[in-house]
Amino acid sequence: MALERSESEETVHIFTRLGEYLIDSILHGESFDAIKRIVQEGAPLWYQNESEGMSALHAAAYVQNPELVQFLIDEGAIWNSVDNLRCTAADVALSFNNETIYTIIRNAGIRAELLLALLSSRSETEGPSSLVIRSEDVTAAASTDAFLKSRLKFVKDENGQEICVVKAGDEEIGVMMGWEQDIMRETVERLCGDHPSSENLKVLNIGFGLGMIDSLFQALPTRPVTHYIVEPHPDVLQHMKELGWYQKPGVRIIECKWQDSIQKLLEVGGFDVVYTDTFSEDYNALRGFFEHLPDLVAGPESRFSFFNGLGATNALFYDVYTHVAELHLADVGIDVSWKDVRISDDKNLDRWGKTREYFSLPSYRLPIGRMSKFV
Repeated sequence: MALERSESEETVHIFTRLGEYLIDSILHGESFDAIKRIVQEGAPLWYQNESEGMSALHAAAYVQNPELVQFLIDEGAIWNSVDNLRCTAADVALSFNNETIYTIIRNAGIRAELLLALLSSRSETEGPSSLVIRSEDVTAAASTDAFLKSRLKFVKDENGQEICVVKAGDEEIGVMMGWEQDIMRETVERLCGDHPSSENLKVLNIGFGLGMIDSLFQALPTRPVTHYIVEPHPDVLQHMKELGWYQKPGVRIIECKWQDSIQKLLEVGGFDVVYTDTFSEDYNALRGFFEHLPDLVAGPESRFSFFNGLGATNALFYDVYTHVAELHLADVGIDVSWKDVRISDDKNLDRWGKTREYFSLPSYRLPIGRMSKFV
């Protein structure tokens, strides 16, 4: 046993020494051939130094060498590893305004995510996305079953902002928060503002939350003729009853997860507007919903959107996820256009309060999907 431990410690020591040597060589401007030789001799590309959490890919981004960045990516460098400051190598590239290096790393992320999605689709068990690893998180933040069993609170925070929060471990997380109102308003405008069926809309929304987007649908100059809302959480359903949603003309509330009601929704079909914003579901679930869209919408004039928030605490992750979603929507015949919505940067407003931050970027990328004309 002591011999095995000694051999293991020696292996760790060798990898550490090679990893440090590779990073130092890159930072000191060694030639491409010299770096290539070090990698071929077994220097681990996954290694990150203890002092800064820097990897070889971070180092290559710091010295702004696109050829070296591409080589490391091709050799298996981890595109989304973060240093001790939670920065990726792509963040380093952005700090230098180096679009070439940023794009190399971003494209590597897109390829990796598409491959993981493909492998997951061929497996009976879903593999976690490398964007947001949730496989070990069984709290209400990442487990639908845990979320549906959790108690929600509908309150106003210290700034007077309406929030719906859930307890996840030792912290509270916003299921939906008042600062999203501008995003929802712009979303409804893009979905419905010039819709050719605006006088006779048939709307489907997955996930009620605080009811922001559903209230905006109801506030249109002409209310939707039919307005389906799919919501599984008992506390949200009770909140909806207290607010009178069950009595609103044309509103039909389905009390279950969308996965459990999808057959019924497909039978109804013919929706002019479809929106989804679910809590605690990952990208695999969202992609699963994408696949039903061609059979849910009325036709080429129909429009679709979703809350585009996965990976939204890091510019690289958000960019990769946005591109992956666009490609997967294209696979089912949906063309997407994007609108950047500026998030309020009022320094006097702490929109997060005591809850976990889930969107820290300056702009929200709003997707609007339509059936491709070539489908």
